[in-house]
Amino acid sequence: MRSGSESFRADASSRPDGDLRVIRTDRLRLVPYTPAHARRLLDGEPHDDSWAPGYPTADELDVARMYLGIIGPHGDPAPFGPYVIRLDGDGHAVGGFGFFGPPDDEGFVEFGYGLIESARGSGLATEAVVAALSTAAAHGALGARADTTPENLASQRVLEKAGLVEVRRDAASVVYETRR
Repeated sequence: MRSGSESFRADASSRPDGDLRVIRTDRLRLVPYTPAHARRLLDGEPHDDSWAPGYPTADELDVARMYLGIIGPHGDPAPFGPYVIRLDGDGHAVGGFGFFGPPDDEGFVEFGYGLIESARGSGLATEAVVAALSTAAAHGALGARADTTPENLASQRVLEKAGLVEVRRDAASVVYETRR
């Protein structure tokens, strides 16, 4: 396992791609939310979009609602907002990654992620987390934090493989962090 400092640094795997700041990896594209995408999610109709079966998840619908509520009064949160996780080959949306805002006073960003069931277990979540945290570092974040439940061993493993380390545990949550 890499240390947190090794995984939390910008590299060629996460480079801005035009105005949309698409984050690219070997197998994925993390595409920043747009108002049109959020509305399509809430309408339940992909229109000209490409969704894998099982997408969007209930969590993605919650993110879409929050995103639309934020952009009106506060503007686009990119690069510290939500992203659609798409397979690079066919472009199907298979999940989401999201920062909960810009870095805090200590330079930390908080984040969450999720994939549809059929996309789990192949390292895609780890790949997305590493790439997104590299992008956050390139935009000034000094560290990152995420939490999961004690029962969610798969998510704990993703965070560990992405270079985060457990810093706190209680009956309700396990908190992970990394620093640049």
